[in-house]
Amino acid sequence: MSRRLSVRPDRTAKPSGRRWKTMVGAFSVAAVAAAVAATTMLGSGAATASPSLPTHLLTGYWQNFDNGAKALKLSEVPTSYGIVAVSFADAVAGRTGAIDFNLDTSLAGGYTDAQFKADVKTLQGRGQKVIISVGGQNGTITLPDATAANSFADSTLALMDEYGFDGVDIDLENAPNLTNMTTALNKIADEAGSSFVLTMAPETLYVQEGGSYLALIDQVKDLITVVNTQYYNSGSMLGRDGKSYSAGTVDFQTALADVLLNGHLRADQVGLGLPATSQAAGSGYVDPSVVNAALDCLTQGTNCGSYKPAAKYPTLRGAMTWSINWDAANGYKWANTVGGHLASLPGGTGGDTGGGTGGGSTPTVAPTGPAQPTAGPTATTGPTTTTTTTAPSQGCTGLQAWNKTTAYTGGTKVSYNGHAWSAKWWTYGDTPGQNAQDVWVDGGAC
Repeated sequence: MSRRLSVRPDRTAKPSGRRWKTMVGAFSVAAVAAAVAATTMLGSGAATASPSLPTHLLTGYWQNFDNGAKALKLSEVPTSYGIVAVSFADAVAGRTGAIDFNLDTSLAGGYTDAQFKADVKTLQGRGQKVIISVGGQNGTITLPDATAANSFADSTLALMDEYGFDGVDIDLENAPNLTNMTTALNKIADEAGSSFVLTMAPETLYVQEGGSYLALIDQVKDLITVVNTQYYNSGSMLGRDGKSYSAGTVDFQTALADVLLNGHLRADQVGLGLPATSQAAGSGYVDPSVVNAALDCLTQGTNCGSYKPAAKYPTLRGAMTWSINWDAANGYKWANTVGGHLASLPGGTGGDTGGGTGGGSTPTVAPTGPAQPTAGPTATTGPTTTTTTTAPSQGCTGLQAWNKTTAYTGGTKVSYNGHAWSAKWWTYGDTPGQNAQDVWVDGGAC
């Protein structure tokens, strides 16, 4: 997607609106290493974020770009979305780890920074949380060292000060550095205090047992508000029972959520991430009624497919969608259906759906969408992806060059660095031959 970038002044200097601690910055390299080692042994440390939230809520992504979905001002987001993730922060050229936010002023007939900041306050006045999401085409960051970790923490805190964001969403397609991201998130949480909101939206592969995001989750779980795994654009994955399940089913959502619930996170820290429409993702769209069935299964043990969760999780936080804009383009069918269902879950308190009371008017376009798919598992022994690392030699004739901003489905063939490569599953931003997940199979020189 095409995104605007502009040169902005350095905003990582000591902010005036927050008590500024320099604990991490004042440590020597050895002390930082020791602190990280202690975090590894003891968890995420003393800082614990616990913002006030309803028992169940929806998280949605607000798009700061136009890709065919309905363009919205932030104030037009319905009140049914309890957490609104502004998408996305941009990486700062020349400062590894640092992020910035550049508002697309052409949105919804014209938008200014002043209007956007006022809209953040408007949503917060309604009880909604507004956070900045790190990810997307221009938000790919790496934290190779302590300096980059500090740059990420300082620039995130600066954005929270400038725009009033309640926290940050980690939506990186590339696997984050465990040690340095742990250090950075602890620093942000220490500065922000107990109201800090931390969400994550990992791809399914990264939260399989042994996955890089799962390792990060284990380190910072005391800071996490909610993890909404992306149950879309995915191949078959293993559930808690060790069996493989296909995307687009109740079983896929429940069996994979149960992995996170197996000692990694509390139920109130887990949500289900699904696309709002079939246009919003390459694959994995399900009718919102399927999401409701998965929520029922996990919280109450009803409406399950063939997978039965290890326990009932009545405090499961809720669900997330990409994106609010795509939902708006579809008459808010997703928010109305899933958001409206949350009140029926244990501890549910109801609330506005669709346009809500002061959340922007609901478009009159009739909601559309494919029929509910049939739920059910696939194979019963393991994932459908293979672990082969070398494929038979093939030529490069007719193959497109690999592009870091293009999403590829399993089986796609590309050329890169003089070799032909085949994707074993859905991938985005993983460089052939240079990713820990080994998603690309080397077909040989060409």
